[in-house]
Amino acid sequence: MSSETRLRDDICRFGRSLFERGLTPGSSGNISVRLEDGWLVTPTNASLGFLDPTRLTRLDAQGRLVSGDAPTKEVPLHTALYETRGSARAIVHLHSTHSVALSMLPEIDPAAALPPMTAYYMMKCAPTALVPYYRPGDPAVADAIKGLAGKYSSVLLANHGPVVAGDTLEAAVFATEELEETAKLYLLLRGLNPRYLSPEQVKDLAKTFGLTLPEHGHEK
Repeated sequence: MSSETRLRDDICRFGRSLFERGLTPGSSGNISVRLEDGWLVTPTNASLGFLDPTRLTRLDAQGRLVSGDAPTKEVPLHTALYETRGSARAIVHLHSTHSVALSMLPEIDPAAALPPMTAYYMMKCAPTALVPYYRPGDPAVADAIKGLAGKYSSVLLANHGPVVAGDTLEAAVFATEELEETAKLYLLLRGLNPRYLSPEQVKDLAKTFGLTLPEHGHEK
């Protein structure tokens, strides 16, 4: 089995898993994986639960269609994240309920959408940026992503959903799931004055696991 064939199967396998667990309904969400000479992406109007590996969109390095069905309208979003975050090899974009809800709250800090709630959120996702609302497929969202200058692997699109990059497809999927669970925790604990990780605990995580974490604007 070639590496591209394996990646096509992996996109379909992870897509089905995300769909079946209710993390992106209907035909929402999209997944891409970077190749040596272009990238694979899920087609437009396709449910992640029912993908056909032979019909996935293959684009060349310039984003032109090589084979497969027409690509998702969110190609500019993926392209901008790949261009600014050189380590990214895969991107997952979902319409997961709790992350979308989080993106709509008025108190969210655009530079740190979630406080340091758990060690695994800090290790896999933090920090998470919030960018303003743009209609799906609007090329302006690419400019917003480029404005983040590659500093974030996880981004919330306001009133839309999360976009998460990883150095592998598996890493991107797992980080997206961690972001969703942390958003759920935040909503459950909102207004209850929860105990977040202390600055010392965050520094210990950063030192132990080699993380680069800016200061968070949230207080205990």
